[in-house]
Amino acid sequence: MSTQFFSKLSQNYIEILEDNEYYDVTIEVGEDPNVKIFRAHMIILCHRSPFFRRALASKKKNDNNILAHIRLSNISPEIFQIILRYLYGGVFSSDGQDTLDFFKVLIAADELLLQELVDYLQKYLIENKAEWMEQHFELTHRTSFQSNNLSDLQLFCTEFMAKFPDKIFKSLDFTSLPEKSLISLIKRDDLQMKEIEVWEHVLKWGLAQNQTLIPDSDTWTDDDFKMIENTLQHCLPFIRFFSLSSKEFLHKIRPYKKLFKQQLYEKLLNSYMDPDNEPDENSNSKFSYLRELYLPFKFELLLRGSRDGFGSKKFHQLCNDRPNTITFVKVKGTGEILGGHNPSIWKSSGGWDHSYYSFIFSFKSKDEIKDSTLSRVKNMDKALHFSDRSGPSFGGTDLKLSISGFGVPGVTCKQTYYEKRIIDTEEYFYIEDYEVFQINKN
Repeated sequence: MSTQFFSKLSQNYIEILEDNEYYDVTIEVGEDPNVKIFRAHMIILCHRSPFFRRALASKKKNDNNILAHIRLSNISPEIFQIILRYLYGGVFSSDGQDTLDFFKVLIAADELLLQELVDYLQKYLIENKAEWMEQHFELTHRTSFQSNNLSDLQLFCTEFMAKFPDKIFKSLDFTSLPEKSLISLIKRDDLQMKEIEVWEHVLKWGLAQNQTLIPDSDTWTDDDFKMIENTLQHCLPFIRFFSLSSKEFLHKIRPYKKLFKQQLYEKLLNSYMDPDNEPDENSNSKFSYLRELYLPFKFELLLRGSRDGFGSKKFHQLCNDRPNTITFVKVKGTGEILGGHNPSIWKSSGGWDHSYYSFIFSFKSKDEIKDSTLSRVKNMDKALHFSDRSGPSFGGTDLKLSISGFGVPGVTCKQTYYEKRIIDTEEYFYIEDYEVFQINKN
């Protein structure tokens, strides 16, 4: 059996730190006028920090009893005192420390190669100080990309930028972003920006790295284009050019065609001249270039049939009086997805209700968006139907979720008040599941 007494051991080592008799290293910390000399012990520093092990390798105490001496000007005495207590006693106290102090300790720990403390501080900041870091994002971002060891903090910053790019580009001088940070942002599928905006910001970043260039590309020489191409060479592969509209391509991309390899530009040009033309197999489909989660809205799940039940009572309980909802229905056996959008609210009674912007839709295959059908309302006075005996009901029977006599969830789709039929059958059919979301702006 092994019993561990780390608490007492930690206390004894901190007492060694405070002892003035057996030290063999002095450490000069800070810059004038805030400079302090610390006394320490070579054997502890060397075993606790790879930085000190290297720094002290050639500074062992000689026969003349001259102490080894190290100077650290980048760390303040107050922060180094915290670091020393960690090195000796294995303790880190957050008492009395503000969040800015945590960042200073993090930077010092990274400089001294104290990876254990670096990992702890990153986790602590993300779990406990996320709101503060968002409010002081420029400091957080600058700190995170000072070192490759701060990967958790870098990921936090990149995810925040992906979710709120407008806040970043308005509050942060994004042209000063390191290339690594910019790439980590634009490569994400969940970047909440239109693709043309991604291109415009990347181009602006590239111009800022070459300040001698005039922004008007009509004045550029071949050497100027080559200079920008070299600057953006690692960024261009992560921009989904094939997802741009023809108008965007004409006005925003074509003036910079010399930045692209000829083969790529020809593929882009063919894609916009012929809408049915898709990139080759190496480029996958045209739709793979869409950022999957570019949604300037938040979808709040109100109901899931398999979780909450398929009865109409539960639907009205969870979804009534919630404006701007969208319904998704999965057909049993075929996997087809049907749905409808209600910009108004659902009610338990009242019969017909009008809507100018309702629509219903279907996807026959999750892999082929071209097999989708969008059907807009044509009789706006009968766009929706309210009844306590049914779930979401668009046009009465154009898309109506109900419960059969056996309690089995099913749907009726008979085209009446919407432009198109969204499924091949008009017979009652069963569903596997359905969901209702409320759409809110981010």
